[in-house]
Amino acid sequence: MLTGPALARFRKNLLSWFAQFQRELPWRQTRHPYRIWLSEIMLQQTRVAAAIPYYERFLEKFPNVETLAAAPEAEVLRLWSGLGYYSRARNLQKAAKLIVAKHNGIFPSDPADALALPGIGAYTAAAILSIAYQKKHAVLDGNVARVIARLDAVRGDLRANGIWQTLQKSADHLLQERSPGDWNQAMMELGATLCTPRSPQCLLCPVAEFCEARKQGLADVIPEKRSKRGTIEITLASLVLVDPRGKTLLLAPPKSAKKSAAPDDVPTLVSRMWHFPTVSVQPGQAAAALTKFAQASLFGARKLQMELHPLKKVRHAVTYRSITILPFRLEMKELPKVSGAKAFPLVDLSSVAISNLTRKVARAALAPQ
Repeated sequence: MLTGPALARFRKNLLSWFAQFQRELPWRQTRHPYRIWLSEIMLQQTRVAAAIPYYERFLEKFPNVETLAAAPEAEVLRLWSGLGYYSRARNLQKAAKLIVAKHNGIFPSDPADALALPGIGAYTAAAILSIAYQKKHAVLDGNVARVIARLDAVRGDLRANGIWQTLQKSADHLLQERSPGDWNQAMMELGATLCTPRSPQCLLCPVAEFCEARKQGLADVIPEKRSKRGTIEITLASLVLVDPRGKTLLLAPPKSAKKSAAPDDVPTLVSRMWHFPTVSVQPGQAAAALTKFAQASLFGARKLQMELHPLKKVRHAVTYRSITILPFRLEMKELPKVSGAKAFPLVDLSSVAISNLTRKVARAALAPQ
Protein backbone atom coordinates (compact mmCIF):
# COMPACT_ATOMS: atom_id res chain seq x y z
CA MET A 1 0.00 0.00 0.00
CA LEU A 2 1.43 3.36 -1.05
CA THR A 3 2.19 5.92 1.64
CA GLY A 4 3.99 9.23 2.07
CA PRO A 5 5.78 10.75 -0.95
CA ALA A 6 4.99 7.74 -3.15
CA LEU A 7 1.26 8.13 -2.53
CA ALA A 8 1.46 11.88 -3.20
CA ARG A 9 3.30 11.28 -6.49
CA PHE A 10 0.82 8.57 -7.48
CA ARG A 11 -2.10 10.96 -6.95
CA LYS A 12 -0.40 13.83 -8.77
CA ASN A 13 0.52 11.67 -11.76
CA LEU A 14 -2.96 10.23 -12.14
CA LEU A 15 -4.82 13.53 -11.80
CA SER A 16 -2.44 15.27 -14.22
CA TRP A 17 -2.98 12.50 -16.75
CA PHE A 18 -6.75 12.69 -16.32
CA ALA A 19 -6.77 16.47 -16.77
CA GLN A 20 -4.90 16.11 -20.06
CA PHE A 21 -6.29 12.92 -21.58
CA GLN A 22 -9.81 12.36 -20.26
CA ARG A 23 -12.47 11.61 -22.84
CA GLU A 24 -14.98 14.35 -23.61
CA LEU A 25 -18.24 12.89 -22.37
CA PRO A 26 -21.53 14.80 -22.04
CA TRP A 27 -21.96 14.05 -18.33
CA ARG A 28 -18.51 15.49 -17.61
CA GLN A 29 -19.75 18.94 -18.61
CA THR A 30 -21.87 19.22 -15.47
CA ARG A 31 -21.98 18.64 -11.73
CA HIS A 32 -25.77 18.48 -11.69
CA PRO A 33 -26.82 15.53 -9.49
CA TYR A 34 -29.71 14.51 -11.77
CA ARG A 35 -27.47 14.27 -14.82
CA ILE A 36 -24.67 12.51 -12.96
CA TRP A 37 -27.18 10.04 -11.53
CA LEU A 38 -28.70 9.37 -14.96
CA SER A 39 -25.29 8.76 -16.52
CA GLU A 40 -24.23 6.36 -13.78
CA ILE A 41 -27.40 4.29 -14.14
CA MET A 42 -27.08 4.16 -17.93
CA LEU A 43 -23.42 3.15 -17.75
CA GLN A 44 -24.18 0.06 -15.67
CA GLN A 45 -23.52 -2.94 -17.94
CA THR A 46 -23.39 -0.59 -20.94
CA ARG A 47 -20.53 0.74 -23.06
CA VAL A 48 -19.96 4.49 -23.04
CA ALA A 49 -20.44 4.83 -26.81
CA ALA A 50 -23.80 3.04 -26.61
CA ALA A 51 -25.00 5.12 -23.65
CA ILE A 52 -24.29 8.60 -25.05
CA PRO A 53 -27.18 8.88 -27.57
CA TYR A 54 -29.63 7.47 -25.01
CA TYR A 55 -28.38 9.93 -22.40
CA GLU A 56 -28.89 12.87 -24.73
CA ARG A 57 -32.36 11.78 -25.91
CA PHE A 58 -33.45 11.00 -22.36
CA LEU A 59 -32.43 14.45 -21.11
CA GLU A 60 -34.19 16.13 -24.00
CA LYS A 61 -37.43 14.38 -23.03
CA PHE A 62 -36.93 14.42 -19.25
CA PRO A 63 -34.71 17.44 -18.45
CA ASN A 64 -35.21 17.18 -14.70
CA VAL A 65 -36.31 14.79 -12.00
CA GLU A 66 -39.83 16.23 -11.90
CA THR A 67 -40.55 15.46 -15.56
CA LEU A 68 -39.15 11.95 -15.13
CA ALA A 69 -41.25 11.31 -12.02
CA ALA A 70 -44.44 12.52 -13.73
CA ALA A 71 -43.97 10.61 -17.00
CA PRO A 72 -45.93 7.46 -17.89
CA GLU A 73 -43.77 4.39 -17.32
CA ALA A 74 -44.41 3.30 -20.90
CA GLU A 75 -42.80 6.49 -22.18
CA VAL A 76 -39.77 6.05 -19.92
CA LEU A 77 -39.32 2.50 -21.20
CA ARG A 78 -39.77 3.64 -24.81
CA LEU A 79 -36.89 6.11 -24.44
CA TRP A 80 -34.82 3.36 -22.79
CA SER A 81 -35.79 0.77 -25.42
CA GLY A 82 -32.69 -0.89 -26.86
CA LEU A 83 -30.41 -0.04 -23.95
CA GLY A 84 -31.27 -3.26 -22.12
CA TYR A 85 -31.51 -4.16 -18.42
CA TYR A 86 -34.87 -2.43 -18.18
CA SER A 87 -35.10 -2.74 -14.41
CA ARG A 88 -32.66 0.18 -14.41
CA ALA A 89 -35.24 2.41 -16.10
CA ARG A 90 -38.04 1.26 -13.81
CA ASN A 91 -35.93 1.84 -10.70
CA LEU A 92 -34.79 5.21 -12.06
CA GLN A 93 -38.36 6.41 -12.24
CA LYS A 94 -39.28 4.93 -8.86
CA ALA A 95 -36.33 6.79 -7.34
CA ALA A 96 -37.35 10.00 -9.13
CA LYS A 97 -40.80 9.82 -7.54
CA LEU A 98 -39.25 9.37 -4.09
CA ILE A 99 -36.85 12.26 -4.66
CA VAL A 100 -39.75 14.54 -5.59
CA ALA A 101 -41.88 13.34 -2.66
CA LYS A 102 -39.23 13.21 0.08
CA HIS A 103 -36.29 15.36 -1.03
CA ASN A 104 -37.87 18.38 -2.73
CA GLY A 105 -36.75 17.19 -6.15
CA ILE A 106 -33.04 17.16 -5.26
CA PHE A 107 -30.93 14.01 -5.27
CA PRO A 108 -30.01 13.49 -1.58
CA SER A 109 -26.44 14.22 -0.55
CA ASP A 110 -26.65 12.02 2.55
CA PRO A 111 -25.29 8.51 1.86
CA ALA A 112 -28.04 6.75 3.82
CA ASP A 113 -30.76 8.61 1.93
CA ALA A 114 -29.07 7.90 -1.40
CA LEU A 115 -28.71 4.19 -0.65
CA ALA A 116 -32.41 4.01 0.27
CA LEU A 117 -33.38 4.87 -3.32
CA PRO A 118 -34.27 2.05 -5.75
CA GLY A 119 -31.39 1.08 -8.00
CA ILE A 120 -28.71 2.78 -5.90
CA GLY A 121 -25.95 0.62 -4.48
CA ALA A 122 -22.63 1.37 -2.79
CA TYR A 123 -20.75 2.10 -6.01
CA THR A 124 -23.50 4.26 -7.56
CA ALA A 125 -23.97 6.28 -4.38
CA ALA A 126 -20.22 6.90 -4.05
CA ALA A 127 -19.94 7.97 -7.69
CA ILE A 128 -22.89 10.38 -7.61
CA LEU A 129 -22.07 11.93 -4.24
CA SER A 130 -18.38 12.41 -5.02
CA ILE A 131 -18.88 13.87 -8.49
CA ALA A 132 -21.98 15.99 -7.81
CA TYR A 133 -21.33 17.00 -4.19
CA GLN A 134 -17.58 16.39 -3.74
CA LYS A 135 -18.29 13.97 -0.91
CA LYS A 136 -15.26 11.94 0.19
CA HIS A 137 -16.34 8.49 -1.00
CA ALA A 138 -14.12 6.22 -3.09
CA VAL A 139 -15.80 4.26 -5.86
CA LEU A 140 -15.12 0.62 -6.54
CA ASP A 141 -16.41 -0.79 -9.81
CA GLY A 142 -14.89 -3.34 -12.16
CA ASN A 143 -12.48 -0.84 -13.71
CA VAL A 144 -11.22 0.51 -10.39
CA ALA A 145 -10.96 -2.98 -8.89
CA ARG A 146 -8.79 -4.08 -11.81
CA VAL A 147 -6.49 -1.06 -11.42
CA ILE A 148 -6.03 -1.68 -7.70
CA ALA A 149 -5.60 -5.43 -8.14
CA ARG A 150 -2.74 -4.80 -10.53
CA LEU A 151 -1.22 -2.09 -8.38
CA ASP A 152 -1.10 -4.49 -5.43
CA ALA A 153 -0.68 -7.73 -7.46
CA VAL A 154 -3.86 -9.20 -5.94
CA ARG A 155 -4.48 -12.78 -7.09
CA GLY A 156 -7.72 -14.75 -7.18
CA ASP A 157 -11.35 -13.91 -7.88
CA LEU A 158 -11.70 -10.24 -6.96
CA ARG A 159 -15.29 -10.74 -5.78
CA ALA A 160 -14.59 -13.78 -3.61
CA ASN A 161 -13.32 -14.47 -0.10
CA GLY A 162 -13.37 -10.91 1.17
CA ILE A 163 -11.04 -9.64 -1.59
CA TRP A 164 -13.59 -7.06 -2.71
CA GLN A 165 -13.68 -5.58 0.80
CA THR A 166 -9.88 -5.37 0.80
CA LEU A 167 -9.96 -3.59 -2.55
CA GLN A 168 -12.50 -1.10 -1.17
CA LYS A 169 -10.15 -0.33 1.72
CA SER A 170 -7.35 0.27 -0.77
CA ALA A 171 -9.62 2.55 -2.83
CA ASP A 172 -10.47 4.50 0.32
CA HIS A 173 -6.77 4.84 1.15
CA LEU A 174 -5.81 6.07 -2.33
CA LEU A 175 -8.65 8.63 -2.54
CA GLN A 176 -7.51 12.21 -3.12
CA GLU A 177 -9.90 13.89 -0.69
CA ARG A 178 -9.40 17.41 -2.02
CA SER A 179 -11.02 16.47 -5.34
CA PRO A 180 -12.87 13.16 -4.85
CA GLY A 181 -15.04 13.56 -7.94
CA ASP A 182 -12.13 14.01 -10.33
CA TRP A 183 -10.18 11.32 -8.51
CA ASN A 184 -12.89 8.70 -8.87
CA GLN A 185 -13.36 9.56 -12.53
CA ALA A 186 -9.61 9.36 -13.08
CA MET A 187 -9.42 5.89 -11.54
CA MET A 188 -12.35 4.70 -13.66
CA GLU A 189 -10.91 6.33 -16.78
CA LEU A 190 -7.57 4.60 -16.26
CA GLY A 191 -9.27 1.21 -16.03
CA ALA A 192 -11.53 1.89 -19.02
CA THR A 193 -8.87 3.19 -21.42
CA LEU A 194 -5.39 1.92 -20.44
CA CYS A 195 -5.59 -0.66 -17.64
CA THR A 196 -8.00 -2.76 -19.68
CA PRO A 197 -8.93 -6.40 -19.05
CA ARG A 198 -6.83 -7.62 -21.97
CA SER A 199 -3.57 -6.17 -23.29
CA PRO A 200 -3.16 -3.32 -20.78
CA GLN A 201 -1.20 -0.38 -22.22
CA CYS A 202 1.40 -0.22 -19.47
CA LEU A 203 3.82 1.93 -21.49
CA LEU A 204 1.23 4.73 -21.56
CA CYS A 205 0.11 4.35 -17.96
CA PRO A 206 0.83 7.44 -15.81
CA VAL A 207 1.26 5.30 -12.67
CA ALA A 208 3.07 2.28 -14.13
CA GLU A 209 6.03 2.83 -11.80
CA PHE A 210 3.82 1.92 -8.84
CA CYS A 211 2.32 -1.25 -10.37
CA GLU A 212 3.39 -4.49 -8.63
CA ALA A 213 1.73 -6.66 -11.29
CA ARG A 214 3.86 -5.02 -13.98
CA LYS A 215 7.01 -5.44 -11.92
CA GLN A 216 6.23 -9.13 -11.43
CA GLY A 217 5.17 -9.72 -15.05
CA LEU A 218 1.58 -10.43 -14.03
CA ALA A 219 -0.30 -7.57 -15.68
CA ASP A 220 -1.80 -9.91 -18.30
CA VAL A 221 -3.06 -12.48 -15.77
CA ILE A 222 -4.45 -10.16 -13.08
CA PRO A 223 -7.28 -10.14 -12.39
CA GLU A 224 -7.90 -13.86 -12.79
CA LYS A 225 -10.91 -14.84 -14.86
CA ARG A 226 -14.04 -15.56 -12.89
CA SER A 227 -15.76 -18.88 -13.33
CA LYS A 228 -18.87 -18.22 -15.37
CA ARG A 229 -22.28 -19.73 -14.89
CA GLY A 230 -23.01 -22.38 -17.49
CA THR A 231 -24.93 -21.18 -20.53
CA ILE A 232 -28.51 -22.35 -20.90
CA GLU A 233 -29.85 -22.84 -24.43
CA ILE A 234 -33.43 -21.65 -24.92
CA THR A 235 -35.62 -21.83 -28.01
CA LEU A 236 -38.57 -19.50 -28.52
CA ALA A 237 -41.09 -19.21 -31.34
CA SER A 238 -42.58 -15.82 -32.22
CA LEU A 239 -45.58 -15.03 -34.41
CA VAL A 240 -45.64 -11.88 -36.54
CA LEU A 241 -49.20 -11.25 -37.68
CA VAL A 242 -49.45 -8.80 -40.59
CA ASP A 243 -52.59 -7.30 -42.15
CA PRO A 244 -52.93 -5.71 -45.63
CA ARG A 245 -52.04 -2.27 -44.20
CA GLY A 246 -48.75 -3.55 -42.80
CA LYS A 247 -50.00 -3.46 -39.21
CA THR A 248 -48.81 -6.09 -36.74
CA LEU A 249 -50.11 -7.24 -33.36
CA LEU A 250 -48.10 -6.75 -30.19
CA LEU A 251 -49.15 -8.11 -26.82
CA ALA A 252 -49.20 -5.76 -23.85
CA PRO A 253 -46.44 -5.85 -21.23
CA PRO A 254 -47.10 -8.49 -18.56
CA LYS A 255 -48.46 -6.93 -15.40
CA SER A 256 -45.83 -8.35 -13.06
CA ALA A 257 -42.73 -10.51 -13.15
CA LYS A 258 -42.33 -13.73 -11.24
CA LYS A 259 -39.82 -13.49 -8.42
CA SER A 260 -38.30 -16.86 -9.31
CA ALA A 261 -39.12 -17.21 -12.98
CA ALA A 262 -37.83 -20.14 -15.02
CA PRO A 263 -34.94 -19.39 -17.40
CA ASP A 264 -37.32 -19.61 -20.39
CA ASP A 265 -40.03 -17.40 -18.85
CA VAL A 266 -41.21 -15.33 -21.81
CA PRO A 267 -42.28 -12.18 -19.86
CA THR A 268 -38.79 -12.01 -18.38
CA LEU A 269 -37.08 -12.54 -21.73
CA VAL A 270 -39.10 -9.75 -23.39
CA SER A 271 -38.30 -7.49 -20.42
CA ARG A 272 -41.98 -7.12 -19.51
CA MET A 273 -42.50 -4.89 -22.55
CA TRP A 274 -44.67 -4.96 -25.69
CA HIS A 275 -43.89 -8.10 -27.67
CA PHE A 276 -44.96 -10.43 -30.46
CA PRO A 277 -46.92 -13.53 -29.43
CA THR A 278 -44.09 -15.74 -28.22
CA VAL A 279 -43.83 -19.15 -26.60
CA SER A 280 -41.01 -21.34 -25.33
CA VAL A 281 -40.67 -24.46 -27.48
CA GLN A 282 -38.62 -27.57 -27.97
CA PRO A 283 -36.42 -27.60 -31.09
CA GLY A 284 -38.28 -29.11 -34.01
CA GLN A 285 -41.71 -28.35 -32.55
CA ALA A 286 -41.85 -24.58 -33.08
CA ALA A 287 -44.59 -24.36 -35.72
CA ALA A 288 -46.90 -26.81 -33.97
CA ALA A 289 -46.43 -25.24 -30.55
CA LEU A 290 -46.91 -21.72 -31.91
CA THR A 291 -50.05 -22.72 -33.80
CA LYS A 292 -51.52 -24.26 -30.65
CA PHE A 293 -50.61 -21.19 -28.59
CA ALA A 294 -52.05 -18.78 -31.16
CA GLN A 295 -55.27 -20.72 -31.55
CA ALA A 296 -55.84 -20.77 -27.80
CA SER A 297 -54.64 -17.26 -26.92
CA LEU A 298 -55.38 -15.15 -30.00
CA PHE A 299 -58.22 -16.62 -31.98
CA GLY A 300 -60.39 -18.31 -29.37
CA ALA A 301 -63.42 -19.94 -30.95
CA ARG A 302 -62.28 -19.03 -34.47
CA LYS A 303 -60.68 -22.13 -35.98
CA LEU A 304 -58.18 -21.06 -38.59
CA GLN A 305 -56.00 -22.80 -41.09
CA MET A 306 -52.78 -20.96 -40.35
CA GLU A 307 -50.12 -20.90 -43.05
CA LEU A 308 -47.07 -19.94 -41.04
CA HIS A 309 -44.13 -18.76 -43.12
CA PRO A 310 -40.84 -19.40 -41.35
CA LEU A 311 -38.42 -16.47 -41.21
CA LYS A 312 -34.69 -16.36 -40.65
CA LYS A 313 -33.91 -17.44 -37.11
CA VAL A 314 -32.78 -14.84 -34.60
CA ARG A 315 -30.08 -15.11 -31.96
CA HIS A 316 -30.22 -13.24 -28.67
CA ALA A 317 -28.52 -13.39 -25.28
CA VAL A 318 -29.77 -12.44 -21.82
CA THR A 319 -27.16 -12.90 -19.07
CA TYR A 320 -26.45 -16.66 -18.96
CA ARG A 321 -29.15 -17.56 -21.51
CA SER A 322 -28.41 -18.15 -25.19
CA ILE A 323 -31.68 -17.74 -27.03
CA THR A 324 -32.69 -18.91 -30.48
CA ILE A 325 -35.91 -17.32 -31.71
CA LEU A 326 -37.76 -19.00 -34.57
CA PRO A 327 -40.04 -16.32 -36.00
CA PHE A 328 -42.99 -17.00 -38.29
CA ARG A 329 -45.00 -14.56 -40.37
CA LEU A 330 -48.73 -14.96 -40.83
CA GLU A 331 -50.60 -12.80 -43.34
CA MET A 332 -54.16 -12.02 -42.26
CA LYS A 333 -57.04 -10.04 -43.74
CA GLU A 334 -57.77 -8.69 -40.27
CA LEU A 335 -55.81 -8.80 -37.02
CA PRO A 336 -57.60 -10.54 -34.16
CA LYS A 337 -59.07 -8.56 -31.30
CA VAL A 338 -57.10 -9.56 -28.20
CA SER A 339 -57.52 -8.00 -24.77
CA GLY A 340 -54.59 -5.67 -24.05
CA ALA A 341 -53.01 -6.14 -27.48
CA LYS A 342 -52.62 -3.33 -30.00
CA ALA A 343 -51.82 -2.94 -33.68
CA PHE A 344 -48.69 -1.05 -34.75
CA PRO A 345 -46.99 -0.47 -38.11
CA LEU A 346 -44.46 -3.27 -38.50
CA VAL A 347 -42.03 -0.98 -40.29
CA ASP A 348 -41.92 1.46 -37.36
CA LEU A 349 -42.29 0.29 -33.76
CA SER A 350 -40.54 3.37 -32.34
CA SER A 351 -43.74 4.64 -30.73
CA VAL A 352 -43.84 1.74 -28.27
CA ALA A 353 -41.45 0.28 -25.70
CA ILE A 354 -40.00 -2.98 -26.96
CA SER A 355 -36.95 -5.03 -26.05
CA ASN A 356 -34.03 -5.82 -28.33
CA LEU A 357 -35.39 -9.35 -28.68
CA THR A 358 -38.65 -8.01 -30.12
CA ARG A 359 -36.78 -5.55 -32.32
CA LYS A 360 -34.75 -8.40 -33.83
CA VAL A 361 -37.90 -10.38 -34.60
CA ALA A 362 -39.40 -7.33 -36.34
CA ARG A 363 -36.27 -6.97 -38.48
CA ALA A 364 -36.49 -10.63 -39.45
CA ALA A 365 -40.12 -10.13 -40.51
CA LEU A 366 -39.17 -7.14 -42.67
CA ALA A 367 -36.15 -8.74 -44.32
CA PRO A 368 -36.49 -9.94 -47.94
CA GLN A 369 -37.42 -13.61 -47.99
